[in-house]
Amino acid sequence: MHKPGDVVLGGLFELHLTSVLDEGTFTSEPQQPHCSDFNILGFRHAMTMAFAVEEINKNANLLPNVTLGYSLYDNCGGLLIGLSAAISLASGREEQFVLQQNCSGIPPVIGIVGEMYSTFSIAISDVLGLYKMPIVSYYATCSCLSDQQRFPTFFRTIPSDAFQVRAMIQILKYFGWTWVGLLISGDDYGLHVAQSFQSDLLQSGGGCLAYLEVLPWEGDQNELRRIVELMKTSTARVVMVFANKFRMIQLMKEVQIFVVVRQNLTGLQWIASEAWSAASVLQTPVLMPYLRGTLGIAIRRGEIPGLMDFLLQIHPEETDNKQTNMVRQYWEYVFQCKFKPTEKAESSETKCTGQEQINNVETEFLDLSNLRPEYNIYKAVYALAYALHNMLQCEPGRGPFSRNSCANQKSLELWQMVHYLTAVNFTTSFGDQVSFDENGDAIPIYDIMNWQWLPDGRTEVVNVGDVKGSESKGEELLLHEDKIFWNFESKKPPRSVCSESCPAGTRMARKKGQPVCCYDCVPCPEGKISNQSSECFLCPSDFWSSPQRDHCVLKKTEFLSYNEPLGICLTTSSLLGTFICVVILGVFIHHRQTPMVRANNSELSFLLLVSLKFCFLCSLLFIGQPRLWTCQLRHAAFGISFVLCVSCILVKTVVVVAVFKASKPGGGASLKWFGAVQQRGTVFLLTSIQAAICTVWLVSSSPAPHKNTQYHKDKIVYECVVGSKVGFAVLFGYIGLLALLSFLLAFLARNLPDNFNEAKLITFSMLIFCAVWVAFVPAYINSPGKYADAVEVFAILASSFGLLMALFGPKCYIILLRPERNTKKAIMGRKTNKK
Repeated sequence: MHKPGDVVLGGLFELHLTSVLDEGTFTSEPQQPHCSDFNILGFRHAMTMAFAVEEINKNANLLPNVTLGYSLYDNCGGLLIGLSAAISLASGREEQFVLQQNCSGIPPVIGIVGEMYSTFSIAISDVLGLYKMPIVSYYATCSCLSDQQRFPTFFRTIPSDAFQVRAMIQILKYFGWTWVGLLISGDDYGLHVAQSFQSDLLQSGGGCLAYLEVLPWEGDQNELRRIVELMKTSTARVVMVFANKFRMIQLMKEVQIFVVVRQNLTGLQWIASEAWSAASVLQTPVLMPYLRGTLGIAIRRGEIPGLMDFLLQIHPEETDNKQTNMVRQYWEYVFQCKFKPTEKAESSETKCTGQEQINNVETEFLDLSNLRPEYNIYKAVYALAYALHNMLQCEPGRGPFSRNSCANQKSLELWQMVHYLTAVNFTTSFGDQVSFDENGDAIPIYDIMNWQWLPDGRTEVVNVGDVKGSESKGEELLLHEDKIFWNFESKKPPRSVCSESCPAGTRMARKKGQPVCCYDCVPCPEGKISNQSSECFLCPSDFWSSPQRDHCVLKKTEFLSYNEPLGICLTTSSLLGTFICVVILGVFIHHRQTPMVRANNSELSFLLLVSLKFCFLCSLLFIGQPRLWTCQLRHAAFGISFVLCVSCILVKTVVVVAVFKASKPGGGASLKWFGAVQQRGTVFLLTSIQAAICTVWLVSSSPAPHKNTQYHKDKIVYECVVGSKVGFAVLFGYIGLLALLSFLLAFLARNLPDNFNEAKLITFSMLIFCAVWVAFVPAYINSPGKYADAVEVFAILASSFGLLMALFGPKCYIILLRPERNTKKAIMGRKTNKK
């Protein structure tokens, strides 16, 4: 079909089907395929292009002073015929028709609308790309056609399968369908879809394929039966089909046979690709029990004002030529008549008069309620027209080509048309924007359709949403779920998962040899939680997993507390020791003039009692939650208090030895160097050394509070780290050195002939002191957490009580209970005189 014009657009449509020999069938003698079986929808596609050209020619604002023509070819659904037609359009070898005389040299066509099938588009684009011929397809969706390196002149007004796949994945994710089956056709369309779907599904984490099957080309019943059996036995309740309506018809025939011979095959949710989502041939009472509720991706529906009036004007002419022959075939198809009935069937065939009223018949040709491919054809024609318009509107000297030149109408180059086509941007009367990206793809948008079977037996395909492409937001899905009909008793979306979501507190453990969507649920280990997620997450350092492993709770804290029984006992003992020290100090102050108190420097005794009181009180610093000041003070106070105590004992021991040496002839000089001032100075000096050790330790590497999680995973043990272990060792070593010297001196003076020899008491007290602290070392090392503090407090209290009782117990006994022995004579008497 041709229409002359200043500039011509080509079109490739499927107005017939190929018959006699299918492509790929080999015989001894090659036969040319021919066209048969008129395709009424294909004819409407062609007429839509004719209408768009007529509308553009009437538009004074678009291509003024330029008349568009068209040259439309029928590919008969065959690659060979379609490729031949495309080459004819590109090379000008089509049959001659009248053009204006002043247009010699203009290319026969400046752009082609078509092809319909992806495989045909690939072949034609490979060839016509050599001519730089722009091709705008209205139905080819293969994502491979987005390769501008291979197909630099290919454009399309339908979204690619890459977007269709992503749109499908959005639907799957929306309903939580992670376990689906995929059926594809064995052509470029299906194979590229399968490749894109598997990669995109894996990247998005949207689910897994339960099976991937290729529908046979020739309707192999054994293969179809196997596929149907697989669909029945699979746990996947959602089946996606990327194939044309003919493959679906073959599949559904096998489904019918399966149901009749074996058992029911309901309970499946079908997801239709755009190739069959609006196919009325599948919406029959026989198939709808299985296909009702189908969700499908459909080409964007549009409105084309004026198209109905144009179609109603199509009328056969009396002349019989190839131009009118197509219209005559359309007329014969609609009215089931013949303009030239055959002689053999003359009695049964009705003769067409050409006067039949098209308004009196119901035909899908005039059903414009669902314009989808036609809307894409309409946009494709306008895209070529706007590209040509922009090219002709170029101002000389401001063009996009070499030396800012513009294209010339009488010497148009196809590559120039391609350049302007890439920059096309316009809005249709329906409100849709049309432009092409760097891959030649239009702004993607799909309608989402739902097949509904009405109570009166009619089928209605309802628009329930759409999905749009956006550079910034990706795919935007809009669904009106309340409009969707579900072919299930529950009237709700089905569950289609290989394994149910793991409950809180468990994680997914993939089953060996199965897809990632098939897994077992394994409880999370201690310290980790999950909240219906695939992995277990480690709780923060201060938290621990709940018994159910579904949330983190604060770890229990452990330290030597005042509120627990052990802490209460130690605190009571510390306060008791302090109280006893105060009582004894009071007793000594009250009896300070008695010989027992005045013997061996009463000032040292008072100082010793005060230091012991500090020893008892410093143990309280080890109880309670460790803080910086308590960690720093506890060992410093402990070290200084005990050094003060042991220093007093050491000086008292030295004084005892000096007194007995002075009592011997010529020994009076020994007390000269150890008077009261020297005694106080010695205690101060020895204590100052310990104070210096503590100061250096605190300044260089101070003890600090620490949260220890090594002892117990579910507890935080608060403890004080010593900081410098050297400082800690020197502090204890210094105390031990003084204690050892005191013990040795007291031990040597234990047999001096005093009725009340204090050296014996010092020896015994130092023996207790050393025994306690020698036992403390291994006990402290092997005690974790708060028990290490408890051991140290116990050692402090035990050694303090040992010193207190050993040194002051006998004296208090004499002062309070045996006052008759609290005399100078009794104290200084010799053992030899004691009877």
